[in-house]
Amino acid sequence: MDPRRACWESSSEDVTRPLLPVHDDGERPAGRRRPRCCSALRSVLANKYLAVASGPVACALICAAGDLGGHPAARNMLGVLAWVFLWWITDAVPLAIASMAPLFLFPAFGIASADDVAKAYMDDVIALVLGSFILALAIEHYSIHRRLALNITSLFCGDPVKPHLLLLGICGTTVFISMWIHNTPCTVMMMQVATGILQRFPRDQLEAGADARELRRFSKALVLGIMYASTIGGMATLTGTGANIILVGMWSTYFPEQRPITFSSWMSFGLPMALVLFLALWATLCVVYCTKNTGRVLSAYLDKSHLRREISLMGPMAFAEKMVLVVFGALIALWMTRSLTDDLPGWSVLFDGRVGDGTVTIMMTTLLFIIPSGKNDGEKLMDWNKCRKLQWHIILLLGAGFAIADGFKSSGLTDILSSGLSFLKGAPALAIAPVACVFSGLITEFTSDDATTTLVLPLLAELGKSIGVHPLLLMVPGTIGAQLSFLLPTATPGNVVGFGTGYITIKDMVVTGMPIKLVGVAALTVLLPTLGCTVGQFHGPVKEYTGLYSLPQLRCSSPIPFNTSMNPTSDLAAPPKRPRPDELAAAAGRS
Repeated sequence: MDPRRACWESSSEDVTRPLLPVHDDGERPAGRRRPRCCSALRSVLANKYLAVASGPVACALICAAGDLGGHPAARNMLGVLAWVFLWWITDAVPLAIASMAPLFLFPAFGIASADDVAKAYMDDVIALVLGSFILALAIEHYSIHRRLALNITSLFCGDPVKPHLLLLGICGTTVFISMWIHNTPCTVMMMQVATGILQRFPRDQLEAGADARELRRFSKALVLGIMYASTIGGMATLTGTGANIILVGMWSTYFPEQRPITFSSWMSFGLPMALVLFLALWATLCVVYCTKNTGRVLSAYLDKSHLRREISLMGPMAFAEKMVLVVFGALIALWMTRSLTDDLPGWSVLFDGRVGDGTVTIMMTTLLFIIPSGKNDGEKLMDWNKCRKLQWHIILLLGAGFAIADGFKSSGLTDILSSGLSFLKGAPALAIAPVACVFSGLITEFTSDDATTTLVLPLLAELGKSIGVHPLLLMVPGTIGAQLSFLLPTATPGNVVGFGTGYITIKDMVVTGMPIKLVGVAALTVLLPTLGCTVGQFHGPVKEYTGLYSLPQLRCSSPIPFNTSMNPTSDLAAPPKRPRPDELAAAAGRS
């Protein structure tokens, strides 16, 4: 059964309740007809014609405004970006369809050829996401996530119930699961566990009664905890959220000669960042929603015997579950050991560096279609019918982001942005980094984190080149800021899932999410110059930065040369020019 459907059914009493009073238009007195203009207006709004037209109109206005100083391709690229972005934020067409718009807009506006833009929709990064989604479907199909959640909840429940430990166990489980699968399916999976607990509370107790306040407060804490823990867990790994994947893809697109961001290098920074935010989340939930009477009230409805009964009903782990876990564990080990350090290279050196994280992900995912399930003859762990719920809209969104990054370069828009941001040259990088995080964090509250990352990363990459600092020192804050989406339901699909249960309000989200958002900005400011250096393979602690964290003299082991004798902007703008064959022949003749 579709987990999203189960999530809604488990809380149908809340979801079906209208947010605003419903007026029955069918009881209109005879002889009174709705004005024709009102009918036309309702038709326009219902079909989203205004939202559909907003994209082409914005593109036409930008193209008619001028050619950006003799750069018509850059002007066209800016118009196409406005078109696609407006369709994203207004939901004029389905997300997958809006994400495929560059496939016809780029060739039509002369930005890139059809073959070039199509190649952006399938590379090693996309393969990594595709394989991860299939593995997540296997985990969901065999209810491995539910077994894990029930066991950890039973471990932390306590007897009598300790609400602080219960929240720690459930939120911690959500963080761990979200590290390996996308945020949205993780939220849907774990929200089933939450609704299973909340259904034990009688509805009349949530409406009125002596202990109603305690039950309502804990219900809010549980839903908010799962919703935000899923977002936080996604920061820890590359596979946890699309924003991290977009960062990896854009970094390799803009700077293909530089060392790529690997799974292990990102996790060395992302995991501590996620742990700090998780502790902030847990502390906020305990302080705001738990009192000394919460445990006493919950003990009347929750105990370990109920959880043990549900675990026993699931029975022992079957052969198929064990094999899925073996494949999952082996994939994690391959991710972590593909590329380690310069002195201790990973197993990828055996293949001359030709393999990537997507390579092993697809390889291990293929095993799911080969290993028998042990249930029926000829049945495998996975088949294509079980993959019908693949999140193609996320995959196409990532492809659109990579296509836009290519379009920025090929159209010359990056050069225009770089020259326009030159006034910031000399500004302290780690003073701008929190600003970049806050800027991205504000945009992400009104649109998805993937769309926000796609929009701001090209700007931050050019800003880094303009002020002469390593672009990752701005691109990483922009990526993290896009994931600090804790204030509004529109920020992420996971927020919509939690908000749709009916247990929380926007006020609850703001009260709980604002402290976590502030802690995230502060933690980024502290971790970026230390652990964040592992993402770009930098050498040198904070004390070697010049000035007030100004980084033009930063030493790094990657081929990007940052020192006072070089122009950082020119070194990043293009890789070193290779000599032509005729130049080599001439040099050989002179020798």
